[in-house]
Amino acid sequence: MKKSIERIKNYLSSNFELLIAAVVFISVLVLQLEFHKTIVLMLEFVVIMEVMKMISDFIKKEKLRLRFVIDIFIIFLIRDVIIQSSNQNKDYDNILFLLFVIFIFFMFRILTIKFSPGSIKISKDTALMYDNESIHNPLEKEKK
Repeated sequence: MKKSIERIKNYLSSNFELLIAAVVFISVLVLQLEFHKTIVLMLEFVVIMEVMKMISDFIKKEKLRLRFVIDIFIIFLIRDVIIQSSNQNKDYDNILFLLFVIFIFFMFRILTIKFSPGSIKISKDTALMYDNESIHNPLEKEKK
């Protein structure tokens, strides 16, 4: 029995998300909250966290990452899909439109990763390297 409890403690310490989810679920049951509203509030919290992450990254690095903006829109649209799909009077056209927009944003997200400044390469001879300050051509250093 002691060994089993120790294994559970080890599992929960490495997978704290499960513990947090259990606490949230028990809180919803004890406080008798509507599960739908709880999910909506948690998704709104995630959107707010992403916005704050984007703002703090902008303040620290003085540049805005397109990836963060797209992530915020995707999460916000997923939140809207969940709200509308759990509504009793579902508007399927609106839900399909939102899913299409989410798909478009996912395509933009993939493109922002694929063509990020850190991975620009034109050819072997003119490979551009990204260093924290600017983009430079390594062949220019050899000529100097």
